[in-house]
Amino acid sequence: MKKGIDRVWVDLFWLLGIAVGLAVPSTTLANDREQAVRSDKQRVEAEGFWMYNDIPVAIEKARQTGKPIVVVLRCLPCEECVKLDDELVDNDPVIRPLLEQFVCVRQVGTNGLDLDTFQYDTDQSWALFFLNADKTIYGRFGTRSHRTEWYGDVSLVGLAKALQGALDLHKNLDRYEDVLVAKRGKPLEFGSPEKYPSLRDRFTDALDYQGDVVKSCIHCHQIGDARREYYWNAGKPIPEKILWPYPHPKSLGLIMDPSEMATVKEVEPNSVAAASGLKAGDQIKRLQGQPLLSIADIQWVLDQVDPEGAVVPMQVDRDGQSIGLSLKLDAGWRHAGDLSWRVSTWGLRRMGGGGMQIGEPQAGGLLVKRVGQYGKHRAAKDAGIREGDILLSYDGKSFESEQELLTYAVTKKQAGDMVKVSVRRNEKVMTFDLPIQQ
Repeated sequence: MKKGIDRVWVDLFWLLGIAVGLAVPSTTLANDREQAVRSDKQRVEAEGFWMYNDIPVAIEKARQTGKPIVVVLRCLPCEECVKLDDELVDNDPVIRPLLEQFVCVRQVGTNGLDLDTFQYDTDQSWALFFLNADKTIYGRFGTRSHRTEWYGDVSLVGLAKALQGALDLHKNLDRYEDVLVAKRGKPLEFGSPEKYPSLRDRFTDALDYQGDVVKSCIHCHQIGDARREYYWNAGKPIPEKILWPYPHPKSLGLIMDPSEMATVKEVEPNSVAAASGLKAGDQIKRLQGQPLLSIADIQWVLDQVDPEGAVVPMQVDRDGQSIGLSLKLDAGWRHAGDLSWRVSTWGLRRMGGGGMQIGEPQAGGLLVKRVGQYGKHRAAKDAGIREGDILLSYDGKSFESEQELLTYAVTKKQAGDMVKVSVRRNEKVMTFDLPIQQ
């Protein structure tokens, strides 16, 4: 499983243009991707099990049949994601019969996606929704906390249990309807991705199968980018919730079991989770009143918490007994997470870091691991900063991590500002002027 997941990210990096300079002609890669997308569509439609890129028709079918809906959002045109879907559908003897009880939709692009309904961590490239025909959401599935590794967060066994949990909620919708309301968020800035200003002139509400279908696709991460740029380009600080989205439970010291349904595997000492009284083996049945199917459901609840902190009630099953506990989240609690693995960090590096990728603390500062070479990502290079420099101060302040520096830059500065950046290079301290960019 791990090998396949690693390949997902290799292909995705090709798609995003991050992996460059390998000896493969770009026209060949473009043609291969284009053919992969078209072949995938033909195959899936011919098999007839999954509905392809047609959520409205799936909703109508669910109304007619009384079945719940499962929507798989996955990166296009990642062939390894297709293989992952095939593994789920065709090869797993537990998952296939469960999926047959749903109306199943494979959504390979977010063009025209209803963002009032489908709100999720857009730094994922594979995410599932379980919902009713009236758009009541039963739960979410699909979590990642590392650039190339998923297996600590998701599993086929865990997916099977989430599917069964969604079926149980569907059968008892009258009982759970009131508490499921909170699984839908408030409307976002725009109702669908292509309406955001940074995407409006580049994309439409549908994939272009008559032209270049690959280039016509809005990828998941571009939604997050567009939301940040909406505030940034308006001269406003990027909201905390958008800058630090979908906190992972492990940022609270809570290690969940990917093979179970919202079940604690480990609690780190001296953590928020430990202070709450959680123990290994606890199954979190409700968080903020919401029933949970997966780690992604926990992230959804945490994402809705006021950034300044709150007390989040929990209902826990411990050895067959129901126990009431709570998570106390202090101001700034989101900053315990990790932004560095997220694709969205590239945009923040452009805005606040001039394209620098900053590493771990070293020799009294932060190591400049890489300096961008192209477009606005080469602003740091143009300013004089070099790979291997030790960053000592930024705007007269010292920082302990890249994400702390970038958070400062995009919440305290504006595009057009200049900041002083001091570095040490070969024992010599040098200072450069770095522009804050759009």
